[in-house]
Amino acid sequence: MSDLTLILLAAGKATRFKKPVKKQWLRIANDPLWLHVLKTFRSMHLFENVVVVGHTDELHYMKRHVGDENIRFVSGGASRQASLKNALKTVRTSYVLVSDVARPCVDRTICETLLAAIEKADCAVPTLPVPDTVWYEGAPIDRKHLLRIQTPQLSRTEILEKALKSDTEFTDESSAIHAMGGKVAFVGGDASLHKLTFAEDIALLPCLTPPDTTTRYTGTGFDVHAFDRETPDRPMKLGGVTIDVPYSFKAHSDGDVAIHALIDALMGAAGMGDIGELFPDTDAAWAGADSAKLLRHVVHLLSHTGFEIVQADLTIVAQAPRIGPYKEAIRFRLAELLDIPPQHMNVKATTTERLGFVGRKEGVAAEASATLRWFDWTRQDGKS
Repeated sequence: MSDLTLILLAAGKATRFKKPVKKQWLRIANDPLWLHVLKTFRSMHLFENVVVVGHTDELHYMKRHVGDENIRFVSGGASRQASLKNALKTVRTSYVLVSDVARPCVDRTICETLLAAIEKADCAVPTLPVPDTVWYEGAPIDRKHLLRIQTPQLSRTEILEKALKSDTEFTDESSAIHAMGGKVAFVGGDASLHKLTFAEDIALLPCLTPPDTTTRYTGTGFDVHAFDRETPDRPMKLGGVTIDVPYSFKAHSDGDVAIHALIDALMGAAGMGDIGELFPDTDAAWAGADSAKLLRHVVHLLSHTGFEIVQADLTIVAQAPRIGPYKEAIRFRLAELLDIPPQHMNVKATTTERLGFVGRKEGVAAEASATLRWFDWTRQDGKS
């Protein structure tokens, strides 16, 4: 349908999911959940225009998964409604189908049923009856008047935009449109449209394929910084450890080449680009930044987007200062920052036999490699 836009909402914090990974980034085989749902909708051939709403911190990475120019990515807001309003700013079609990626087991039949129902309504929604006895404010109520509302929901775009101008915070499109006097059409829903809210909900979603736990992803990183001998009061940091020398590094941040190489290795393994894209040296926010904090940010980002760190290997190339006395301290500090066992973090040190700028004691270089795997959500203990 050329006059229809699909909006996929995937910007939530997933605080109730209680797993290291956010639910929208659970790997379904090798695709994150949001991409799996997007592919499911795209396979229906009903939508020429698609808007994916993601968390601001994850939007850059989401875009790296899709090269289709008909798919637009929009930053989410502080609530579901705010995210939807952001998405609607980009919609130019008369109709909009809104779906939460937390309802992944959607099929073409429900979408076609909604399309048929919208002809005589402002909003069409799938519903299920409530099978249990329900009490409200101390008394039972007649359950035949109760409906469980699901997504996706199909709305007339102009009506939905007007409905969301209210100061009231609505939990779905049908509530907003009904509040302004619009007509809502109910169609039969499906138990397969169960919403993934808590970790135990995974068992109720048979369409989800477990992650590929056999594959490992490896990345490499390299960085180099010259010495700064003009500001002796500034400490030198290598691998998150203070080195006892009267000079530091010339850099926008603290210049910790070891951590910078390690960050690039981690980002390379995840396909996230490089450190400059995440922490650009043109941004004053990172001036003098503690690289250990930057690394922790990357570790959290990897965890939230479905990765576990398996191991890392680091080589520091320095004629000066002498790295040997600090190797073990660096290894343990980096293992702590990466949240991996110390034996899975390796640190090596070498010189260039007095060759080149390193050999002339003008700076230090570092190279690193890191290996990642998918978080295995099938395990009861939540660990791989």
